Amino acid sequence: MKNTKNPGMFVIVQGTSLLKVASLFLLFMLMVFSISGLLTSLKPEYRPISSSVNQAATNVDGKLLYQIMGWENHHFLQIGKGMTASPKLTNLIFKLSTNINLNDPRSLLGRELPGFYQFDGQIVVAGEGTNYTNMPVESAPPAEIMKAEREASLQNLQELKPPTGDVLPPKNGQTTGSHKVVYLYFTHNRESYLPNLKGVTDPNLAYHSQYNVTKVGDEIKSRLLENGIGATVDKTDVMGALTRKGLKMPQAYQESSKVVQTAMTTNRDLQYFIDIHRDSRRKAQTTVTIDGKSYAKLAFVIGGKNPNYEKNLKLATDINNLLKKKFGNSLSRGIFIKRDIGDNGVYNQQLSSNAILIEFGGVDNTFEELDRSADALADVFSEFYWQAEKVNQDENQPANNQ
Repeated sequence: MKNTKNPGMFVIVQGTSLLKVASLFLLFMLMVFSISGLLTSLKPEYRPISSSVNQAATNVDGKLLYQIMGWENHHFLQIGKGMTASPKLTNLIFKLSTNINLNDPRSLLGRELPGFYQFDGQIVVAGEGTNYTNMPVESAPPAEIMKAEREASLQNLQELKPPTGDVLPPKNGQTTGSHKVVYLYFTHNRESYLPNLKGVTDPNLAYHSQYNVTKVGDEIKSRLLENGIGATVDKTDVMGALTRKGLKMPQAYQESSKVVQTAMTTNRDLQYFIDIHRDSRRKAQTTVTIDGKSYAKLAFVIGGKNPNYEKNLKLATDINNLLKKKFGNSLSRGIFIKRDIGDNGVYNQQLSSNAILIEFGGVDNTFEELDRSADALADVFSEFYWQAEKVNQDENQPANNQ
């Protein structure tokens, strides 16, 4: 009798293997629920926040992503010089897990030293003498100054120019007519300058409700009108509103945002929005002599927390390039991106792709120096504006049919 084998396939599964798989799955689920429960039970100040995730994500740049893709497709490595298929991940993993950049000690010190966050930020374009030790600083006035009814006496007011009217004949024959396309406003409208405050020497007290940074806006407007560009200066007392409402200085941008949005609604002609400030730095960092004349230095600040900040950055870069072309690398302190904890990081720039913040000088600058810088900015902005208008007209010009 002949034995035949069963041709069917038999799969033998050991019970111990199934038990191991089930145990690992249960252990994994237990860990997930345990970690979730732990995170939700923490106090709010100890929980992971979106800013931490965003800060970690900023460490992953496009070059690294291309390198990672290059592990599988080496074609991606051809887009840049010096790329290899083996990026160094050690420092990246450390930065992602701790938000500490080994190449920038500020990332650690900013969390440990009170007030050190003011040195956070990124220098996109550095002017002459600019480094991380002299970046623009926003300082809040003491509470008693905000609430004080009596202000410092004034001096040296003879250097102030009287405001001009709204209609001036343009020098170059170009004009926006009755359209006001530039909007100048002041989130910290009471920021003032020590040379005009009699008896005041403390830079933290350089504030005044009338004679302040708004005078810079008047000069910019006057110069823009001479170049045929309509502008409006909004002198809404934002800092006064903070006092009346019992709000703190960091909430000033929330108040000025309402002012800007109202202006955008009521005047559809507005295209550019410039928030003018005064830096807290001293004269050595905020003053430069050009052709024998003293100028207050300018600094461009871009809010990196604004998701569309690249467009605002391009505007600042274009204007800064024109300043450099005309005045060299010394009038502008540079372009700075601020997105870290302690900074506003948006500065109302989410409202328009043509919104920027400019610091005019510091607490020690005179209005004579400030007016020169205001004229310089207005002149290069006018050049930028009319160039942009020409490009727009050429693009909208219908092609000739041959």
